[in-house]
Amino acid sequence: MKNVLLLRAPGEDGRDRYETVFEAKGYAPLSVPVLETVLVHVDALRDKIVRGPDAQDLSGVILTSKRAVEAWCNAIQSIPPPMETVQGLSADWRTVPFYVVGDATAAAASRISTAYPCMVHLVPAENQVRGGAEAGTAERLAEFILEEGCEGRRLLYLTGDKNRETLPGMLAAGGVALDTLEVYGTTGSSTFRDDLQAALERTLVGESHMYVGNVNVSYGEQWGWVVYFAPSAAAFVTPILCDVFQRLDVLKVATIGPTTASFLRDTLKMRVDVVALKPSPDALCRDVVAFDDGVACTS
Repeated sequence: MKNVLLLRAPGEDGRDRYETVFEAKGYAPLSVPVLETVLVHVDALRDKIVRGPDAQDLSGVILTSKRAVEAWCNAIQSIPPPMETVQGLSADWRTVPFYVVGDATAAAASRISTAYPCMVHLVPAENQVRGGAEAGTAERLAEFILEEGCEGRRLLYLTGDKNRETLPGMLAAGGVALDTLEVYGTTGSSTFRDDLQAALERTLVGESHMYVGNVNVSYGEQWGWVVYFAPSAAAFVTPILCDVFQRLDVLKVATIGPTTASFLRDTLKMRVDVVALKPSPDALCRDVVAFDDGVACTS
């Protein structure tokens, strides 16, 4: 079977890139959101933005996810009117680099200035968004920052509630100080089971529809792929997947990045078939197709 269950929310801007690349290769992708995000410490972030980088001795900002970008946008929206006050602020964030993980975060950060034309001094300049495709993991972003010669500097680091210590540890060892602020938290989606059921009921398996609790797949036959994007999601959804599919041997497992793969193997004791080292739709699809074709993955 060529189904692909993507454990993530589909893209908000038209066609989802992950779904598009898999459809082009003859797969049937399903995107099901697994996490709910709550923004926290909005006032603290707003105050930092209003003060500006110079007043806080900050040489840049680190955004490791689209949620961190969302937190930044939410904070500037919370700055009270009148707009003249906002426009008159001395803070200017266009002068410092914004270091980001992966293409999706880079694209989101680059769009902020267009979305807030009256607040361009409070958002990253498009040419100051750095990393992106060249820094697809937290480890690679830390290397990227150190390669830019940031030793002795101080960066504002916006995190979630489940961030690992890889990036802070590497930067600390390289002489980069961090002003860390947790700006979002994640929890399992309260509607995941219902959303999964709705998605599976739309999926044809041979001549039969798939229904939760009655997965119509014979022994020796595989339903398709499940793709994990983050350890936090894995811990939440795996028990539900076990209940829904009853036998996980009908699923092939792919992950984005080695961190999630390690969590599945070491903590959940799961088999992982493909680890896409680059957090991009093309890399993931290429590795899945290569596995199905019996070719060693190279990403």
